[in-house]
Amino acid sequence: MTDAPVIGVLALQGDVREHLIALAAADAVARPVRRPEELAEVDGLVIPGGESTTISKLAVLFGVLEPLRARVHAGMPVYGTCAGMIMLADKILDPRSGQETVGGIDMIVRRNAFGRQNESFEAAVDVRGIDGDPVEGVFIRAPWVESVAADVEVLAEHEGHIVAVRQGNALATSFHPELTGDHRVHSLFVDMVHANRATES
Repeated sequence: MTDAPVIGVLALQGDVREHLIALAAADAVARPVRRPEELAEVDGLVIPGGESTTISKLAVLFGVLEPLRARVHAGMPVYGTCAGMIMLADKILDPRSGQETVGGIDMIVRRNAFGRQNESFEAAVDVRGIDGDPVEGVFIRAPWVESVAADVEVLAEHEGHIVAVRQGNALATSFHPELTGDHRVHSLFVDMVHANRATES
């Protein structure tokens, strides 16, 4: 067993603590990341849910957006949930003024596609690559993926809409697995980080 990877959670806004707990349960060393020097010390990064426009602006303010783009495009494993999925999209269908993304997944995402806060819901989601029962997905003002390029793997759909994707070392879900106590999606991401470290060593 290789030593545990160090995985950061972008700690600008959103459910940071829940991701730190889920990553630790999936046998990673988890730490919050706000600044470029903290980003430089991690093997992978989770971009949590929250409000994608706010995360975008704070990432610029903290000087972490450009270094994050560079590391993602250089192949650092990254996992985005909900707003994090929007941050990993190469294109947003209906961006707010001035909204920027990190990119990394060749997809078009629609913000708040499943409705507003009071229309939040839970649903069982079959996710490719995760054995056992379906994952319980918590959808809170969740986006969905309108379309993907040919080299993007669709991992899950809900009611005909794409809600989980992977392209290379980038993983994204519309839903929040960190809120359920089921750590299998985080374990999948930790496995991706292990695999990436093996190729780099």
